[in-house]
Amino acid sequence: MLDLKYIRNFSIVAHIDHGKSTLADRFLQLTGTVDQRELTEQMLDDMALERARGITIKARAVTMHYEHQGQMYELNLIDTPGHVDFHYEVSRSLACCEGALLLVDAFQGVEAQTVANAYAAMEHNLEILPVVNKIDLTHARTDEVCEEIEQSLGFDAADVLRCSAKSGAGVDQVLAAVIDRIPPPEGDLRERLQAMVFDSHYDEYRGAITYIRVINGSIRKGQKIKFLRTGSVHDVLELGHFRPRRQPSQQLQAGQVGYLICNIKELGHVHIGDTVSTVEDSALPLPGYEEPKRMVYCGLYPSDGENFEELREALQKLAINDPSFEFQPETSDALGFGFRCGFLGLLHMEIIQQRLEQESDVDLVQTAPNVTYEVDTQDGRRLTIHTPQDVPDAGEIEEFRQPVVRVSFVLPGDYIGPVMKLCEDRRGKYVRTEYLSPARAMVVYDLALAEVIYDLYDKLKSATKGFGTMDYELLGYFPADLVRLDILVGGNRVDALSIICDRADADRRGRAVVKKLRKEINRHMFEVALQAAIGSRVIARETISALRKNVTAKCYGGDISRKKKLWAKQREGKKRMKSVGSVDIPQKAFLAVLESGGEK
Repeated sequence: MLDLKYIRNFSIVAHIDHGKSTLADRFLQLTGTVDQRELTEQMLDDMALERARGITIKARAVTMHYEHQGQMYELNLIDTPGHVDFHYEVSRSLACCEGALLLVDAFQGVEAQTVANAYAAMEHNLEILPVVNKIDLTHARTDEVCEEIEQSLGFDAADVLRCSAKSGAGVDQVLAAVIDRIPPPEGDLRERLQAMVFDSHYDEYRGAITYIRVINGSIRKGQKIKFLRTGSVHDVLELGHFRPRRQPSQQLQAGQVGYLICNIKELGHVHIGDTVSTVEDSALPLPGYEEPKRMVYCGLYPSDGENFEELREALQKLAINDPSFEFQPETSDALGFGFRCGFLGLLHMEIIQQRLEQESDVDLVQTAPNVTYEVDTQDGRRLTIHTPQDVPDAGEIEEFRQPVVRVSFVLPGDYIGPVMKLCEDRRGKYVRTEYLSPARAMVVYDLALAEVIYDLYDKLKSATKGFGTMDYELLGYFPADLVRLDILVGGNRVDALSIICDRADADRRGRAVVKKLRKEINRHMFEVALQAAIGSRVIARETISALRKNVTAKCYGGDISRKKKLWAKQREGKKRMKSVGSVDIPQKAFLAVLESGGEK
């Protein structure tokens, strides 16, 4: 049995690209957890997509042993992503720790996600160790950044640790501070078993591999355990630590972090935030995690209708690896059978789509993303709207409400003007401006989430030449003048192209969509009308002219009445074809509309 006072559980939180994965690599190297020959960059980012994009997507855990002042300590690092969309992963990791390293880039300074993650760690009552990374950069502003941390987050600049994760300078002091300043876990080895499920992933051969943090008691190989939320009972076939690959052991005790393999093939048996206990004398369930709020929805369809079951299987496997993603079957007149999927944000949606295509080799068709709305009807019902097709007729709507978020922009003072204009153009409501240092400021606006998810991040990077960062939190649902914009092709509404937007934007967006469609849809043998409409009122129209076949080519001279007869016959045929013919809408037309959806 290991004494609890020699265990430390901590995570590293930072804004994206501040060196979090590199610092984790140095920890693995310094503690000898990974052999020098096996050490690669971004060791804990083992997903191909993480390496390709240079970001952490999935939280990872690793157990390290480190000798400090003649005593061996067990350090459990639970790695976290940095992007705003994966804030849910960060909160799950923090719930299993007693401390957190708050990493700040010595050149870029305090950014939006730095502030958000610091407050998240404070909410979990963690011991926070501020660390300035990349101090070896020639243009590092180490002292200024320490002052920024003091001014914006309230930590004493003298207590800020300094290191360079790339060169290894100061990393041993950071490890020593983790042992000295982060408290050991609280727990009782003699109590009934209580373990928190904080993550899981699906293995083709072993089933669900469950990540746990043991709070009280201990768990042994061969023991019967019970998942309290689902009530399912399983035998522990294997348990152990991540170092960083799985290393089996005979038992896990209070304070330790590790994994369980119970041959769980049913994906519904593992719930993140569940409590694991013994079968005979179960402990009380631990307070779980707040359910993640899916903010962005879109339809995913197989490009070949026969691959529907393959797509369902791929989505089920992905759902156990990423519990913040959800899906349910839906059908579309234009696209056939598919799934309505909910995501935490636009990057999350992009990552899921790429993982499906790369890991499961499924060709996808994606509809335009939209956020969740609320509608109060005249007869007193409250509807949650995930898709434009769910919006009732205008006469039935009492009040239409949209999600509003508070967006914090952290940027150099020179760019405050362009960012304020960006927000004003999106009908944003100004809240406040705070100066973090003489050269850096935080501007706060309340904006509709629909305006944020489409292209605000890209426009922010353009307006601030790459220096601006943003983070947002949901305030709630507020009334707005919203309408459902329908797209009609040949007089028929195409449900996959419908969007919900502000009435003031409807004309512009309707015109943009039909213009795009006109370029993308091929000409047919009959005239095709493209219309954008709100209810029965058409607000924009484009026409794709018919292909013309020269039916009089075979007439060599003779009376003109022969030609007139052929032309009349052709007119009748085109009229008949227009009433029964169907318009083929290619996949690239849906993608073109998706791109035009967020144009400003």
